[in-house]
Amino acid sequence: MRAQPRLQLEACPECDALLKPAALDAGDKAHCPRCGFLLQRAQKNSIERSLALSITGLLLFIPANCLPLLGIKFLGNTKDGILFSGVMALYAENMWAVATLVFLSSILFPLMNILLTLAISAHLYLNRPNRYLTHWMRWLQHLEEWAMLEVYTLGIIVACVKLSSMADLRFGMGLYAFVGLLLVGVALAGSLDSALFWQRIDALRREPA
Repeated sequence: MRAQPRLQLEACPECDALLKPAALDAGDKAHCPRCGFLLQRAQKNSIERSLALSITGLLLFIPANCLPLLGIKFLGNTKDGILFSGVMALYAENMWAVATLVFLSSILFPLMNILLTLAISAHLYLNRPNRYLTHWMRWLQHLEEWAMLEVYTLGIIVACVKLSSMADLRFGMGLYAFVGLLLVGVALAGSLDSALFWQRIDALRREPA
């Protein structure tokens, strides 16, 4: 007796409706027929764009974290601040929980997000199977919810508005790199086609060694 092929279904994240995976062309969208939730948006050249953006993000991450973001001149004293100095200032004020959250969401998680995207997209672009691809992809999808550079950017804007009336501010090269890193992160989130990545990962996993 021949075994029947197993039907692959996907659950809608919003209403848990079981649906067949949609085969989409670049630019098409798939919505849940029950609740209308956007299930998939097919991106053109998603792997190539994700690879290029992740390399760009990694190059911007170094100056964004090593060069001064802001220079403050107050009563003749000038002090430059880098991204990590804000974390250390929070630790010095015994705000351990806030400092840890800022470090994770603005430094560690964005870096891990870039590195994972780079590793996955490079393997898919080169058609190189790796037994850790599935784990990397799962970690990447979880980290997307915690890498929040835009929240830190909002904090910088608020600080600039409050300090502008009390001291002279000077924008450093690190701030421009940080803004560039934020824009790259937004573009990376929009160009990564998760469904395509999972399909390619599954295809590489099924290839004979």
